[in-house]
Amino acid sequence: MTPVPDAGDSGVAVPDGGTTVYDLDSNCDFEYVSEGELYLAEVNGVVEYGVFVDLSDDVSGLVHASNLLGTYEVGDELVVELEEVRENGDLAFDEVDLPDYEVEEITRDSHAVADLGDVVGESVTLEGVVVQIKQTGGPTVFQVRDATGIAPCTAFEEAGVRAYEDVRLDDVVRVDGYVETREGAVQVEIDDLQVLDGDDAESVRAEQDAELDDLAEPHDPEPLVEWDAFEKLRDDLRAVAERLRREILEGRPIRMRHHADGDGICASVPMQVALERFIADTYEDPDAAQHLLKRLPSKAPYYEMEDVTRDLNFALEDRERHGQRLPLLLMLDNGSTEEDTPAYRNLAHYDVPIVVVDHHHPDPDAVGDLLDEHVNPYLHDEDYRITTGMMCVELARMIDPSITDDLRHVPAVAGLSDRSEAEAMDDYLELAREQGYDEVELRDVGEALDYATFWLKYDDGGQLVTDALNVDCDDEERHRELVSFLATRAERDVERQLDAAMPHVEHERLDNDAHLYRIDVENHAHRFTYPAPGKTTGKIHDSKVAETGDPVITIGYGPDFAVLRSDGVRLDIPTMVEELKAEVDGGGVSGGGHLVVGSIKFVRGMRETVIDALVEKMADAEIDEELGSSAAFAED
Repeated sequence: MTPVPDAGDSGVAVPDGGTTVYDLDSNCDFEYVSEGELYLAEVNGVVEYGVFVDLSDDVSGLVHASNLLGTYEVGDELVVELEEVRENGDLAFDEVDLPDYEVEEITRDSHAVADLGDVVGESVTLEGVVVQIKQTGGPTVFQVRDATGIAPCTAFEEAGVRAYEDVRLDDVVRVDGYVETREGAVQVEIDDLQVLDGDDAESVRAEQDAELDDLAEPHDPEPLVEWDAFEKLRDDLRAVAERLRREILEGRPIRMRHHADGDGICASVPMQVALERFIADTYEDPDAAQHLLKRLPSKAPYYEMEDVTRDLNFALEDRERHGQRLPLLLMLDNGSTEEDTPAYRNLAHYDVPIVVVDHHHPDPDAVGDLLDEHVNPYLHDEDYRITTGMMCVELARMIDPSITDDLRHVPAVAGLSDRSEAEAMDDYLELAREQGYDEVELRDVGEALDYATFWLKYDDGGQLVTDALNVDCDDEERHRELVSFLATRAERDVERQLDAAMPHVEHERLDNDAHLYRIDVENHAHRFTYPAPGKTTGKIHDSKVAETGDPVITIGYGPDFAVLRSDGVRLDIPTMVEELKAEVDGGGVSGGGHLVVGSIKFVRGMRETVIDALVEKMADAEIDEELGSSAAFAED
């Protein structure tokens, strides 16, 4: 700027044309002004000794009468130079007359959520998407997501009254406020919140979407063991890992349903811990995980209407009370069959996405159009020997590889719990031995999990279950003592049950020379205690396999159900169920399972007809002495 004499002899320099004048956005503070620079200003007050001007909502000062070139009223605009920042913080301006200049708009730099901990006590601007709006008894809490994380931003209208009531979920907003800590967590106290639209909103979305794509990309750890059959599933698992990470980044809750047995626990607990860690890395709110992730056991081997009704009820309440999106449903060790479809169709009314990771024999034609992602070994010409727990250990590591050291023993527990005869079991057992577990101890862990989940019923068990599995457990000695206690109690209760039931087991030899054992678990076993009817049937079956050394089929039945186990006989239970549906008129047959383990339901009055027809099919089944049974079956 070249000074030239001004017409009024005011002493104020007049620059040449082409000079830049800065126009501050309303949220710019003192960090955005410097002595000697030129600014657009608006008069906010006129006094005898000059005019007060605003450069932004936070930056104001005085143009003394001796440095004014004209007469002004409130609301008038003029160009000023910042002449001095005084010791008390006041700003002194001089008016400047410019025949020609260029205006450059200055917007406040947006801070990244991930960096808020470095600027506690300072004013910041965030630009992002509203992913949750929660009204508390005091302030309104807006969870705002940018490409680096999600931060709680609080605004207070009055106690329990919604602030900025025009702001909605998924709005792109600019938040101006001050960073503070509350109970050790960072949050932003809002001074102003504006909803962006048009090009401004699209620009923020486009910039953040590209970065979110990178953040959602799953990790690619080396598998715990080399296994060609498992490699077929890795791309499907990566797709699920990416989907779950992306949903968390976008603020969608995840409702995790899993079969309430050993394999279901081995699948769900690693996923819970990995997702909780990812949430903690993403959200500034330390309580975010408890709002965004729920792990819930399901007793039945499919997603019941009772379960979906409960899930929908909670989800809709959370949307109303906490401003949350409706959740994604993550089904583990369950959810692949036609029996799941009524519940899935109920969720479809609310556009709830569904992801399934399961190893039960699927009905892809029935469930395919209802699922967003479906991982199942049968879809790749493999079978139940790849357990859901084995799959979810690798899936959890794709979400958060830091969990690996907690999980090295878990695939072996899953495989033993579900009687997997996979070729990789020796490798998994060796991996567990390196962690200090022999096979007996691994079986005890599985028994402890089964025993605990039986008594927990519909409760997830929380720390009790994670301690029993030794995932995210902070006390190895407590884990060992807990497993010993639970497994010992389980063994005692099983022995009591077998003492009562064994005298009532009926035996016959089938035409294919297999042994058939039947037990009425409704009348000849203790009810409402451990083990449940399915587990009781399995224990009877195991004892008969050991006793005979021959192909064995065991049926445990009640008034309207039967659970089936087979060793050495290729039953193909899913096919048998479909045939019985068509052949037994009025039987009300449903069910499913694996080739050699499963469950069937029917109406009470048709029990004898259904079981007789089932036994006829079993008598025609092919003997395959290499074919062992899995322990995954209905508990009721």
